[in-house]
Amino acid sequence: MDPLPLVVCGTAATLYALGRRGRVRLWREASFYSGVALAFVVLEPPFDTWADTWLSAHMTQHVVLMTVVPPLVVLGRPWPRMWLPFPLSARRAVGGALSRSPSFRRSAGFLKRPWVALAVQWAMVALWHVPQLYDAAARNEWIHVLEHVCFVAPALVFWGALLDAPPVRARIDDLQRSLYFAAAMIPMWILAIVLAFAPAPIYGAYPSLTDQQLAAGVMWVPGSLTYFIAVIVFFYRWLEPGPSDVPTSVEPRPEELSWT
Repeated sequence: MDPLPLVVCGTAATLYALGRRGRVRLWREASFYSGVALAFVVLEPPFDTWADTWLSAHMTQHVVLMTVVPPLVVLGRPWPRMWLPFPLSARRAVGGALSRSPSFRRSAGFLKRPWVALAVQWAMVALWHVPQLYDAAARNEWIHVLEHVCFVAPALVFWGALLDAPPVRARIDDLQRSLYFAAAMIPMWILAIVLAFAPAPIYGAYPSLTDQQLAAGVMWVPGSLTYFIAVIVFFYRWLEPGPSDVPTSVEPRPEELSWT
C-alpha cells in the first residue's frame, strides 16, 4: 500500500468529519466521502499497479481523478468545513493575513474564474500527455504524483466554481455553466482521436497498440460522461428555471460560514 494516498485521503476525511457543525445534508456528506474513497481506490494497488501496466487503466485513473472525484468532493462543500477543526486563533490569523493581502486576493479572484480554471485544465491535459512527460510520469513515482496534482487541483477549482462550492463561486447563469462543461470535453475528444488513429504506440512505457486504442475509448466516452451529464442538467435548469433561481435572503448553512 502506498502511504501517500492513505495520508492525504485520511486527513481530508478526518478534517471533514471534525468540521461538522449543526444540521448537515446527508447527501453532501455521502458525496464527499464517496469522492475521497474513490480517489483512494484508484491511487492504491491493485488499481495503481494496473495503471503501471496498461495505458487504458492509467487513462481510467486520470478520468476518475479529473471528472468523478472533483464533483463528488465539491458537492460536499468541504472547504470552510475542513477549516473549522483548526483553533480559532489560527483561523483568524491565517484568514486575516490572506484577506488583507491584495496580491493573494487578486490571484485567487483570477484563478477561480471558470475560463481560467478551464484553460489551466486544458493546458494540464495537453502538457502531461506529451509522450516524454507521460513516460516520465509512468516511470518515476514523484513525477507521477506531480502529474496527479496538476490534474486534480485545477479540476477542483473548475468544478467548485461551476457547482457553487464556497468560497469558489462563479457569477454566471446556467447556460454559461452548461457551455463551460461542454468546452471541458474538447481535450478529451482530441486526445481520444490522437490515440485511436495513431499507427503505432505513442508512449514508450505502454507498447501495446490495442491497449492504446482501448485508452482512446476511455477518454472518449467515460472521459466525457460526467461533463455531458452536467451539460444536460444545467441546460435544463436554464430552460426551466425553478423557485431556487429566485434570490432570497436566507441564513447561511454551517458549511457556508466564513473561514475565520
